[in-house]
Amino acid sequence: MKRKSILLIGCGKFGNFIAEKLNELGHELMIVDSDEDRLNSVMPYATNGQIGDSTKEEFLKYLDVPSFDVCIVTIGGDFQSSLETTCLLKELGAKMVVSRAERDGQAKFLLKNGADEIVYPEKQLANWMAIRYTSDHILDYIELDEKHAIFEVDVPESWIGKSIIEIDIRKKFDINILAIKENGKMNVKISPNTILSNDKTLLVIGEYKSIQKCFKI
Repeated sequence: MKRKSILLIGCGKFGNFIAEKLNELGHELMIVDSDEDRLNSVMPYATNGQIGDSTKEEFLKYLDVPSFDVCIVTIGGDFQSSLETTCLLKELGAKMVVSRAERDGQAKFLLKNGADEIVYPEKQLANWMAIRYTSDHILDYIELDEKHAIFEVDVPESWIGKSIIEIDIRKKFDINILAIKENGKMNVKISPNTILSNDKTLLVIGEYKSIQKCFKI
């Protein structure tokens, strides 16, 4: 993985988790927050940090925004500051701006004012929990867009002992099996002759409505 230079603005809980993961992945990380205590709590994960107001153009100019591969705005609870920061980053030449939104209306404003991509931590987690904990055979779920998703599912009872070619899930439901998980290990080297059993789970991709129909979600 190529080492990237990341500017992270906002050191709340969400920003903290992102900083920890970016550090784990070995990226170069500059962290910005207006609160010294919050900044200090995240500094163990950062290459550098600055206390300042990201809604001020002069402050962002000082950071040399165009030098970063990605700028991430995780400001929560103050949409005006998030919007102003996003807009300024793009005006100052940011290559990519990823901004946090809490509602669809916020996402629309952010996309119109400089954000290249939007993340919905609360909404995405809510969707995941609603699906994961109301279905006995759904083990994990990743939403790709409004129509498509990846699910980790138990092998349906009627499929046990059959091969992938026998169940013909691609032809019947337009769903692809990406991998099979067994004993906590993911195996992507599967063939049409792979036999399914009740000690395995499937990683499948397709339209949500097709997956819903196939696995009776």
